[in-house]
Amino acid sequence: MTQTIAEEVLVKSRLRVKAHGEVFTPRHMVDQMLDLVRKDLEESPGFVDKTVLEPAAGDGNFLVVVLQRKLHAIERRFPRERWAEESLFALASIYAIELLEDNHADAQAAMLDVFLAFHTGHTIACDIDTDLAKAARFLIDANVVRGNTLTGLTPSGDEVVFSWWNRDPADHGGVIREPFTFNSLRADAPAPDLFAMFQEPVRYAPCRIDHVHEEVKAHDQ
Repeated sequence: MTQTIAEEVLVKSRLRVKAHGEVFTPRHMVDQMLDLVRKDLEESPGFVDKTVLEPAAGDGNFLVVVLQRKLHAIERRFPRERWAEESLFALASIYAIELLEDNHADAQAAMLDVFLAFHTGHTIACDIDTDLAKAARFLIDANVVRGNTLTGLTPSGDEVVFSWWNRDPADHGGVIREPFTFNSLRADAPAPDLFAMFQEPVRYAPCRIDHVHEEVKAHDQ
């Protein structure tokens, strides 16, 4: 019998399964799981900013579906002139950690592809030189990081650092960036390094969400 539906790749190699427990979730299961939180992701007030954390991102199969659902909801619920801005806030709400280098790169690339395809499909300029594309790439790099969820550390031994991207109440479309460590979210977080405790935290000036890639530091630093 000729097979007409391409099978998803759920395992890259037995070695990776043995070493890392790597088995990918099929798309139909991703959809079923996200259907359980459809209201939060697509329908509730403030759905764009509802955060999602994928602690073992793999090649991004969960991440791209979350992003797709948010983008489609934005298309339905916001006027066209808000799509670019809201889509960046949607990206800013999606966080992930992935241990393996190739998966991490694939996950980031898949997220960017979905984002750009949405805008090009609606004839919204998002060439590589646009602020929209630069901001999207920056947010993905900042939110989808390579590290070990169990330790909260990067491959180089540094803390995994994320940022909250809070809307600026004084500026429609503005964002206030607040960095934090992943381990700070854990009830069983290890004691912080004494040197790190006395380090002045990085502070950023409020800016427009489509200029977040410029990383303007607060004036008093």
